[in-house]
Amino acid sequence: MTTPRADQVTRSTRAYSFNTAAAQYAAGRPSYPPALFDTIEELTGRPLAGSRVVDAGAGTGLATARLRERGADVIAVEPGEGMAAEFRRTFPGVPVVRGSGDALPLADHCADLLTYAQAWHWTDPARAVPEAVRVLRPGGALALWWNRDALDVPWIAQADARAGRHFGFDVSAEKRDLDAHTADLTGHLDVVRRDIRWSRRVPLDTHLANLGSHSLFLLQEEERSAAYLAEERRHVLDVFPDGIVEETYDVLLLLAITPASATTPLATTA
Repeated sequence: MTTPRADQVTRSTRAYSFNTAAAQYAAGRPSYPPALFDTIEELTGRPLAGSRVVDAGAGTGLATARLRERGADVIAVEPGEGMAAEFRRTFPGVPVVRGSGDALPLADHCADLLTYAQAWHWTDPARAVPEAVRVLRPGGALALWWNRDALDVPWIAQADARAGRHFGFDVSAEKRDLDAHTADLTGHLDVVRRDIRWSRRVPLDTHLANLGSHSLFLLQEEERSAAYLAEERRHVLDVFPDGIVEETYDVLLLLAITPASATTPLATTA
């Protein structure tokens, strides 16, 4: 069987690929730094403590965990069966409903904050923006964020180039090209951008599990993926011979506050 080129795989196929590797995703993926949530509180002008937050595309709950640590009352929305099951195992007391950002299974004006951690790019913004406005209370906020590899760090840039050669296209471009237009194609929302650098130190096996949990790897033939990760292990050990890897990220945060008075929801486009 020939694996299709990574840039030929549909968005839907990639989005649902995580269901087969939910435990790996939970164990390997990086979380988010406290400074991100400090910035959200600064931009919204209200504490997360006591806020009703909808974590859309919640996955295994990486963002939910941080939001709850800040005292938020979280409802999770997750379309994937495998990811939702992993979420329930980790957070048995947190409500999680199956659904997507294009049609949130929630009442009107029920949330102070709607978050998408690493998930907005799986939505159709023409549908997801009106849904956000509908679900948020007047003056509520939509917050989207992504961990992006810090490509000004030499070893990370080299690893990114190797991935590009492996997949046959510019892998990092998907996240590098994110901007306010990504959040709202219509221009109805006033989107503010912040970039927050942070890093984590993890064992090499965790680093490789993180790489292998991305959709492009999950959709490869297993032997091809294993060969790539074995080669990557050798490259990373040249940089971190003690086997402890320092991953550096730039979190891109896009945040918009809805009007302070209730308005008619934005119309969707077909």
